[in-house]
Amino acid sequence: MNMANKSVVTEFVLLGLSNYWELRIFFFVVFSLFYVATMVSNGIILVIVISDSHLHSAMYFLLTNLSIIDMSLASFATPKMIIDYLTDHKTISFGGCISQIFFLHLFTGTEIILLMAMSFDRYIAICKPLRYASIISPQVCIAFVVSSWIVGVMHSMSQVIFALTLPFCGPNQIDSFFCDLPVVFQLACVDTYVLGLFMISTSGIIALSCFILLFNSYVIVLVTIKHHSSRGSSKALSTCTAHFIVVFMFFGPCIFIYMWPQNSFVIEKILSVFYTIFTPILNPVIYTLRNQEVNSAMRKLRSKFLNFSVETLSHSF
Repeated sequence: MNMANKSVVTEFVLLGLSNYWELRIFFFVVFSLFYVATMVSNGIILVIVISDSHLHSAMYFLLTNLSIIDMSLASFATPKMIIDYLTDHKTISFGGCISQIFFLHLFTGTEIILLMAMSFDRYIAICKPLRYASIISPQVCIAFVVSSWIVGVMHSMSQVIFALTLPFCGPNQIDSFFCDLPVVFQLACVDTYVLGLFMISTSGIIALSCFILLFNSYVIVLVTIKHHSSRGSSKALSTCTAHFIVVFMFFGPCIFIYMWPQNSFVIEKILSVFYTIFTPILNPVIYTLRNQEVNSAMRKLRSKFLNFSVETLSHSF
């Protein structure tokens, strides 16, 4: 498909977050640190869970997949944004813009389904503990992950197909640091009201419905925990609270952007930064790095690494 023949516009200009040189340097430093921290922290979680057999359970299997998605979500647009702060070349080709839309909706759609799977896992573990092993089997966990990616691909393809049908006949400045439908469709030479309704029906309502389902499931879990007073229930409460915080931080900006697509660009920029840059690094901190089992596995891995380093140095001398 020749996309250039579909549209007069062959490239877009990403205006970014600010044109002031001082702020650009500030954003470059801050977002570079956040990006590196996101990749390192999620990478550490992958290594820890894979290397420690005690963490080979359904919950940590889903968490490792969440880390992979977070690393991907942080990488689809952030590196280009960081580079753009040091250069005056802020354009992106039409194909590159469509690619960003595809990967954004792929990773967010996949994460939504994965978060629902993690909620179901916690629901069964707390509300039906005797049946947990029979319900949450390794095959079911794999099915959760595969299904999340299938739904993510289907959702992103629907958004891309829709974006490819839009006629762009003039304005090409995107007041954001990456391409997404709420800002791209406003440049189209058609009635944006109809497009807004489409986005609300396909993305906003889906995200809101999933959030309501997740919220209800965590309410049921918390009510169940309230009727138990033990060390185990205290740990379950801590885990579920952490899960819900991540769910709220992820779904909140998504629902706001897609349910009200005519918001000011300033608000959309802030929310976009939140769920593409901040949330991927908060997930490992809230979910796992504060987890006692993960901290214990991290200490074991650190001890093994230090012992290996000492032995290597002693042999070298």
